[in-house]
Amino acid sequence: MSGRTPRLRRVRRFVPSARTTKGATPKVVALGGGMGLSASLAALRRITGDLTAVVTVADDGGSSGRLRDELGVLPPGDLRKALAALCGDDDWGQTWARVIRHRFQSEGELHDHAVGNLLIVALWEQLGDHVQALDLVGKLLGAHGRVLPMSAVPLELQAQVRGHDPARPDDVSTVRGQATVALTPGEVQSVHVVPEEPPAVPEAVAAVRDADWVVLGPGSWFSSVIPHLLVPELREALEETKARKVLSLNLAPQPGETDGFSPQRHLEVLARHAPKLAFDVVLADRAAVPDIDGLTVAAKQLVGSEVELAAVAAQGDDVRPGAGGAPDRHDPELLAAAYDRIFRMHGRIGPWR
Repeated sequence: MSGRTPRLRRVRRFVPSARTTKGATPKVVALGGGMGLSASLAALRRITGDLTAVVTVADDGGSSGRLRDELGVLPPGDLRKALAALCGDDDWGQTWARVIRHRFQSEGELHDHAVGNLLIVALWEQLGDHVQALDLVGKLLGAHGRVLPMSAVPLELQAQVRGHDPARPDDVSTVRGQATVALTPGEVQSVHVVPEEPPAVPEAVAAVRDADWVVLGPGSWFSSVIPHLLVPELREALEETKARKVLSLNLAPQPGETDGFSPQRHLEVLARHAPKLAFDVVLADRAAVPDIDGLTVAAKQLVGSEVELAAVAAQGDDVRPGAGGAPDRHDPELLAAAYDRIFRMHGRIGPWR
């Protein structure tokens, strides 16, 4: 406990100054999807008052998939999760976070639909503008940041998977759909999206190019992290931005999608999909890196970065065990402390330094 308190105090002292003057804190853009992006946003909103989330739009399962199939809209689920993560810790923020997460339980068509998904889609239909509608939802929630889709069209994720059919473990086949890719029993070799070369949301590209720091990950590697690199304008913005970049690794391999992957293997597959993309820092939890020297070498060779190790995993009875029994949920305050330390130690650019 004595080792944790000082870090938390540093984060809490930093927050008030983050909201005192415009331009006083870093412009941060976080990219990803699902619970991984939510973890980053819950941490980053504690240390900056200028935060933008860029969210994948390839989800085709659950409530999002049903709305996408029926109405032809972007899948709203990961966007909703990002908005919920940006809600404040006060009564207003936490009440709205619970409301938009609430899922109906019934015997009818509303079963398992999330309130936030329906709200987002309703505003898309009313306003005819993805960005304007999400900004309005964020205003209603009092969100501490902005949420943007990475593309204005819904994407289908397709993967080349070895052994997707357990009866033919050496065969490589094409697996379609994010939900199917995420749960494949085989080994994912590569992913691409349909349509190929989808258009990026201009506001997302502008946010990346104008940022002081960009954070990619954590999250489902093939279905939430790498898809951002398959949108050409967004990948080019990531390659060309003057922002410093952090690649945040997962706490544990994801059963199915990255089962058995080492931290180094995560870097290898990312570099294969975007060989020109470099990072300044790779952030990893100490307990999740069995070979620190190997990760250090891989980070320098594959993405041109240093490695920062920090204890960022949640502890206690509420931790969900991941692969090998390791915790797989980030502690938002510990992750905030790690990001804050990286932002301070690895140089600042822009008027906030």
